[in-house]
Amino acid sequence: MDAPVLPMPAPLCLVNNRDGVLSLDPKALAVLQEVAQPLVVVAIAGPYRTGKSFLMNRLAQKRSGFPLGPTVHAETKGIWMWCLPHPRRQGVTLVLLDTEGLGDPKKDDDDSDAWIFTLALLLSSTLVYNSIGTIDQRALEQLRLVTELTEHIRVREENDNPASNFVRIFPGFVWTVRDFTLQLRAGEKALSEDEYLEDVLRLQTGDGKKAKERNELRRCLRNFFPHRKLFTMERPAADADLPRLEELREDELQPGFRKQVDAFCRYIWEEAPVKVLPGGHEVTGSVLAGLAEKYVAAITNGAVPCVESAVTALARAENKAAVEAAVAEYQRGMEQGLVLPTPSHSALMAVHQDCVQRAITLFLSRAFADHERQYHAELVCKLEAAKEEFCQRNEEASEQRCHAVLQELWRDVELRLQNGDYVAPGGAQLFKEDLDRVLEEYKRRPDKGVKAEAVLEVFLREREGLAHVLKATEVQLELAERQREAAAAEAEAAQKAAEARLEEQRRTVEEHKRQLEQQLKEEQRAWLEEQQRVLEHHKKEYEALVREGFKREAAAMQELIIQLQKENTEVGTWVSSTLNVLSNIFAMFLPGLAVKLFSRVQHVT
Repeated sequence: MDAPVLPMPAPLCLVNNRDGVLSLDPKALAVLQEVAQPLVVVAIAGPYRTGKSFLMNRLAQKRSGFPLGPTVHAETKGIWMWCLPHPRRQGVTLVLLDTEGLGDPKKDDDDSDAWIFTLALLLSSTLVYNSIGTIDQRALEQLRLVTELTEHIRVREENDNPASNFVRIFPGFVWTVRDFTLQLRAGEKALSEDEYLEDVLRLQTGDGKKAKERNELRRCLRNFFPHRKLFTMERPAADADLPRLEELREDELQPGFRKQVDAFCRYIWEEAPVKVLPGGHEVTGSVLAGLAEKYVAAITNGAVPCVESAVTALARAENKAAVEAAVAEYQRGMEQGLVLPTPSHSALMAVHQDCVQRAITLFLSRAFADHERQYHAELVCKLEAAKEEFCQRNEEASEQRCHAVLQELWRDVELRLQNGDYVAPGGAQLFKEDLDRVLEEYKRRPDKGVKAEAVLEVFLREREGLAHVLKATEVQLELAERQREAAAAEAEAAQKAAEARLEEQRRTVEEHKRQLEQQLKEEQRAWLEEQQRVLEHHKKEYEALVREGFKREAAAMQELIIQLQKENTEVGTWVSSTLNVLSNIFAMFLPGLAVKLFSRVQHVT
């Protein structure tokens, strides 16, 4: 079950920025580590003193929280975090990230803005860019950080192509323009807010240096952020009331502003997606905390944050934890579901199958980027070892119970042996009757478990010497017969146990196969959806470039489209190779069985 969202009455500083040196706050990381739910992460960035914190408080449905300063000095430093229950989605946590303003003249470090913006972008699933006035060339120039992202972010360790890779990992882009007073028009045509944004981002003709620089920014915004949304907002209140904005009642805010802000909040609450890693794995609090640690460490070490290397490093820790959690879940279920000794091996296996299913489900829900299925192999190994441990404990409990029963029943026979009753005339018959009584009562005793026949066979073999002590051929024959019966019963029980073990292995492989096949289909679906989304975005951009008369750029985009279409045909090979890896893993532990079973699922494409 997902851990509940921790009560968080006020924001905490997640990323400190002291004199241009970034560091993470342990308290904020600890809060994130406790959030086991998927996260919708909304970050806001933009020029300082433009009302970013006010918008974030509205998203939090609080009058105050993120500080609003009444002066021209920037109030927020670093990145502040607020984890809250999502107002629209059950089982999801809303994480709000408020960043320090860009372009604060009091900051000495020019790189500080770039790294804060980069972190906000990398950690969020929706990035809100907040500015004031209108979207003119000056407003676009304030977003020049976007053109520098190739210097601050790498998606892959090798063969990185920002044009095709950034679009896969970047968040949705929402532009909010405060104190907007213009009419949304292009000439005589009325425009929607989104149409106005697209009109602003149209490439400009011209071969001069300035035209190229302006188009580079527009091209980056269009290429990197396929999902774009614009909200314009009028001035929230009269000038005299602005310094005490968070104290104003709703009816003291301008009606038009309230309507516009409500539309913005509804969009974020209803449309902002859960943050996912490449491959579609939903990000939880511990994963987001790990990403923040990897990215900040790279920045402080003078390196460029690489998404692929961060995810790979994080996956090692998270997948190891997923294995341990799955094994712990299995062991907890077995402890609760078993009373040792069990009446049969199949009774233990019934509980085992239920616990294995839950353990695999838990593991697959948490594991990600396990491309070589290394951690799946580790899980198989540890579950097999845990099962064998329970089988061993079951056998030991059975042996202890059986020994105790036999010692109790043999007590009277032992007394008669000491008294010499069996060496007197008729003693052989008396011994036979007592032995029959002991064995019949032993069979009737419940809860002896899986080693009942084996313990009895050993018990009788240890008493073969009685025939010599009693000097009775009848006793010797009787003991030999009973021992043969016990040995035959033990052999039959061992055969049934071996058959049950083989059946259990078959069912275990089937369960792994079933859940893996389901996960592979889901991963394949998500991958194809992402490919299609990227492809449609590039096709749309290609059409726009042709329409705007940029033939050279359109040709380059067409080559990228062809490359993406080729990648779509390779997904079947990827699924097949994954299944082959798992087949080899199972063959290590269940020889001859796994290969046969996994050969049936090669149709998954």
